[in-house]
Amino acid sequence: MKLFVSKMLYIVFMLFIISLISFLAIHAAPNSFFAGGELNPNITKESIAHLKEIYGLDKPLYMQYISWIVALFHFDFGISFASGKDVKDEILSRIPITLIINVISMVLVFIISLYLGIKSALKQGSKYDSMMKQFSLFSYALPSFYLALLLIIIFSVTLGWFPIAGLESIEAKEGIGKFFDQAWHLVLPIFVIVFGGVGSLMMYVRSLTVEILKSDYIFFASSRGLSEKDIFWKYIMPNLAPPIVTMLGLSLPGLIGGSVILESIFSIDGMGLLFYQSALSRDYPVIMGILIISAFLTLIGNIVADLVLLRLNPHFKRSQV
Repeated sequence: MKLFVSKMLYIVFMLFIISLISFLAIHAAPNSFFAGGELNPNITKESIAHLKEIYGLDKPLYMQYISWIVALFHFDFGISFASGKDVKDEILSRIPITLIINVISMVLVFIISLYLGIKSALKQGSKYDSMMKQFSLFSYALPSFYLALLLIIIFSVTLGWFPIAGLESIEAKEGIGKFFDQAWHLVLPIFVIVFGGVGSLMMYVRSLTVEILKSDYIFFASSRGLSEKDIFWKYIMPNLAPPIVTMLGLSLPGLIGGSVILESIFSIDGMGLLFYQSALSRDYPVIMGILIISAFLTLIGNIVADLVLLRLNPHFKRSQV
């Protein structure tokens, strides 16, 4: 119970810090949502001042922040400047596709990285190990936006195998046909995320596995005549699990941040594209809403990772009590 309360207080404190820094950074940026109107000769200064009064932008910055925090406690994220819609409804309509893409990608990244990393460590010094190191460097160094554009040119424009952009085809039918159509549209975006994430994590897994293989308990397990399969499941995997779970928790902040570029390139109507469009138009309520929800999901994910570690690592458990 004590641990749960401390974690909840930690979430509240971190959300406050994140919201304060984000709010100040957004309002410190040059121009505003009404900058375009100020350049329009058909809009009077009185009209612009009236709009700022409606949205509360005429108040001092600290009063704007206090008003926003009070509204946030009532789960009110405000009204979008650009669309006039409720920010909460806009985000909730966009967040499912972003989470689907990134959760699927994250699962694939960890499965592939574990397999390739462990296999590379078991074949340390071989041609396969050298090839995996080269692949890791290539995966880590290749920019995701460049790979995305390259795949679109090759597989969408030239070969016509995959859709260029969007989430579904115009002629898509309802039911199972629509499901497969949407899945086909997501192949390239998911591939880009997986390809970019496998390299560094694979080498991390390889490094951990190599250290485990050098341990005394592995030597004694081998001397007792245990099979490679038993050694793998009884000694290697239990020691790999805690750092991998920790790495999984640290990967969560990239869920939304990594979606901004890819959703913009592939024109996927998710939170990443919404954030990009809102940042361009200085739509403060939408930007703050996305930042807070992203921060909350990240903090929750990290706490879930900590709770999993409580079950896997006794030393970690003692350090938390």
